[in-house]
Amino acid sequence: MPILKKGEIKNFKIEDLAHGGDGVARAENGMAVFISLSLPGDLVKAKITKIKKDYAFAELIEIIEAGEGRTEAPCPVYNECGGCQLQHINYQKELEFKQNNIKQLINRIAEIDNFKLNEVLAADDDFRYRNKAQFPLALDDNDQITAGFYKRGSHDIVPNHNCLIQHPLINRILRITLEELNKFQLSVYNEKTLKGLLRHLVIRVGTCTNQALLVMVTNGDDFIDKNLIARTLMRKIPELKGVVQNINSQNTNVIFGSKDILLAGENKITEYIGSTAYLISARSFFQVNTMQAQKLYDTAAKYLGNTHNSRVIDAFSGTGSIALYLADKAEKIYAVESLKAAVKDARENAGLNNVKNVDFELGRVEDKLAKILEKNQIDSIIFDPPRKGLDQKTIQLLLKKELNKIIYISCNPATQARDLMNLKEKYRLVEIQPVDLFPQTYHIESVALLELKN
Repeated sequence: MPILKKGEIKNFKIEDLAHGGDGVARAENGMAVFISLSLPGDLVKAKITKIKKDYAFAELIEIIEAGEGRTEAPCPVYNECGGCQLQHINYQKELEFKQNNIKQLINRIAEIDNFKLNEVLAADDDFRYRNKAQFPLALDDNDQITAGFYKRGSHDIVPNHNCLIQHPLINRILRITLEELNKFQLSVYNEKTLKGLLRHLVIRVGTCTNQALLVMVTNGDDFIDKNLIARTLMRKIPELKGVVQNINSQNTNVIFGSKDILLAGENKITEYIGSTAYLISARSFFQVNTMQAQKLYDTAAKYLGNTHNSRVIDAFSGTGSIALYLADKAEKIYAVESLKAAVKDARENAGLNNVKNVDFELGRVEDKLAKILEKNQIDSIIFDPPRKGLDQKTIQLLLKKELNKIIYISCNPATQARDLMNLKEKYRLVEIQPVDLFPQTYHIESVALLELKN
């Protein structure tokens, strides 16, 4: 069989779509070749750029024949920018690929095929939906401060001041803020030298309230004109409720540092999911697609059922968004979260909604879960873990206990599939409902319902 060579240009037929959004082809020797900006059915010409032991990467050169569902990406910088991966695929086809990806992962990793997989709950708006953006900053060719997202596979910034998946207010705040920053002699952080002041602009908006919060992330506190800039922005942008400086002097890819300074206005905005109100600060976790988050939480509510005498655990509860939304569906909810600031916000949000049947517990899920289960008769647990999924300590605890239901919300179908495989000896996977919170990208949320086996 011929061996692939770096730099070689070959024709490939795209057979599948990988979880990261790349098209998957097979070389003559059977090796998988990942090609971005392609989709199943495409016949493409591509250049081999990297070869690993079992797979290779190639750069798209030409579409020889287009596969079904290919469309013209509306964003002018889409081919370079790494912010989206699927704008070249029409939305209906994107949903089909996402559903199929979940099916393949559950079949292959969890080795489960006897379950109900529902069609993806589509977004009503597949553009202009994000309520939060984190823009890295750079200097352009004219030494002007600019912002955008990283180029695919690099840390080079592709300038973009009108990102099509961001809420329109975010883009307007970005443009006005850059205009003001460029009136001052301000330096921009350089990842190689670790010098320079301005690192990121983080903008949050309330889709339902049209309120906004701007965070300027800086390398240190040496920001002489910050209060003047903040006051000017508050005057020019009526929707802006507050301007915050966050200080991050660490050599890290983590965006936020540990210190916030309020420069003008308030440090929180209000947002709603359904009729539940939430106060959101600079570093609060909140779903980036407000309208789709309601569909996600409604799915969890449906799986939980209207058993008003039930006792439920909300694990990885963040600022209490799920627990508060579901508070009227249970007698008692124990919400567990490891971040102190998030628990503080959650308790404030409970007061905002006059919710009294949710206890917020500060601590790691793997430590708190056993104690809550020991002291209380728990009917169901809702998990919404980070991308890495559940740890083995939690899995082993669930296998020792007998819970009527487990509702597992995941932003990473691969780790969800792994955890379902580990739980299947005791719990039966009944149903999975995918919810598309991230149109134009490969990301997908899925809600799995597990029930105790008889």
